[in-house]
Amino acid sequence: MSEAVRTRIGGHVVVDALESLGAETVFGLPGVHALGIWEALRESSIRYVGFRTELNATFAADGYARAGGKPAALLLSTGPGALNSLTGLMEASSAHVPLVAVASQIPRDLIGRGRGYLHELRDQRASFEPIVKWSAGARSAEDVPELLAEAWQRAQTPPSGPVFLELPVDVLTGQTEVGVEGLDGSPPAPVVPDSSRLDEAARVLAGAESPLVWAGSGVLRSGAWEELRAVAEALRAPVVTSYMGKGAFPEDDPLAAGSACDEAAFRDLVESADAVLVAGSELGAETTQQYGLQFGDQLVQIDADEERIGTTFPALGLVGDARATLAALAERLPRRDPDGRAEERARTVRDRIAAGLDEQGRGLERGLLESVRAALPREAASGWDMTILAYWAGAHFPVLSPRRFLYPLGSGTLGYSWPAALGAAVALGQPTLAVAGDGGILYGVQELATARQYGLPTTLLLVDDGGYGILREYQRDAYGETFAVDLEQPDFPELARSFGVPVESTTPDALEDALGRALSTGGPAVVHLPARLEMWTPTG
Repeated sequence: MSEAVRTRIGGHVVVDALESLGAETVFGLPGVHALGIWEALRESSIRYVGFRTELNATFAADGYARAGGKPAALLLSTGPGALNSLTGLMEASSAHVPLVAVASQIPRDLIGRGRGYLHELRDQRASFEPIVKWSAGARSAEDVPELLAEAWQRAQTPPSGPVFLELPVDVLTGQTEVGVEGLDGSPPAPVVPDSSRLDEAARVLAGAESPLVWAGSGVLRSGAWEELRAVAEALRAPVVTSYMGKGAFPEDDPLAAGSACDEAAFRDLVESADAVLVAGSELGAETTQQYGLQFGDQLVQIDADEERIGTTFPALGLVGDARATLAALAERLPRRDPDGRAEERARTVRDRIAAGLDEQGRGLERGLLESVRAALPREAASGWDMTILAYWAGAHFPVLSPRRFLYPLGSGTLGYSWPAALGAAVALGQPTLAVAGDGGILYGVQELATARQYGLPTTLLLVDDGGYGILREYQRDAYGETFAVDLEQPDFPELARSFGVPVESTTPDALEDALGRALSTGGPAVVHLPARLEMWTPTG
């Protein structure tokens, strides 16, 4: 064993390559074929954060990448371990999150031969290729550095997303003299549209009497929030965001018209605009009232992927990086003098939505969002699951800083918020919040142990209504009755205590103070809120 420890193996090449590429943290779960990587990690400067399932490790890597604005490395074992990551990679793919997934594989001479080797798949890469944007397999230790550099670069290259690299166990454990130095995984220089297209777009926007700016998650990925503001202020235009783009423009700004995409007030603002600039949004069904919005002929769309421009709504397309393109537009736009009209248009939307909610008497749900906002520092990240309070948050929770609202609308998966918030805590080095329901948290409640083991300062707000609350509503509305949505649940406070994590049960009226105490503990904490919430009805 002592001789084995002194020997340089393929696992050292993997870890050295990740160090060279600038990885500071890796997420994952060891497996028998991947132990060569963990042997190298044992003496590496890279921080390893291990989760109890690969699904949660993938969600954590996603949260790390979204909040930190940098690629995340994910380490997986062969076969079932690798496949457990697919749901998380689907979310990362749909949301264009740059993850580099590295999985072990069976020995090279046995791949595809069907001889019953442990964890063998007929074609492991084939399971990943429909989901990730690029995949490859190494055949030798010599292949590893350049393949990892290419993976790192491709994950970041717009449109960004997850990539997959598999490494046979005999490559990982075999002795090697391969060294690693000077790897460059930087993406190519940001693409800027042709000057003539920029000039045309600037003419359209500058000529509009009532322009509107729409920000999607591409603004967050490219770090374009200052450029977005420059364009909005030059045009004197209200700004709306998609759910995934929340935080690209602070929602307490007078020009902010929010993200309540299903409301009639939102529709009226969009459809009354004589020019709309959309930056970094695919204009998907969830944010366009199931493609029901009418943009007219003056839609300018910025996207890194040419294939997404005009696929749903005809548009003047600007193919390029959101930050570089918005900066180029800002230089071309004459600055309008503030006259209060844009602020009034934004305020009208906010006031109409608030009045509609007032009529519905949604004091409980709105009060909970207000308590969360009051307890959560402006720069703190929050992860939201597919649960009723998160649906409310997508439309009505004011996000004040970029890359701080983690929401899995790319795939709409349960179980995301808790591990994603843990990953964000690793990236930011500060307290984060996860909001989950009692149904969704059971996908990852075991990561309370992870949070405790690594001392991660993440608070879990667990809204407990005894089942799948949102499905109750959908089922009741569609069929008049419910079935299979009520759950026999554990005693959640006792469960949290069994993991050694402090917990407090609270009421809606006391939520703000309970969250404040939990967020100040310096480690993981749980706030348990028994409450039966309901959705609102979009109004005029």
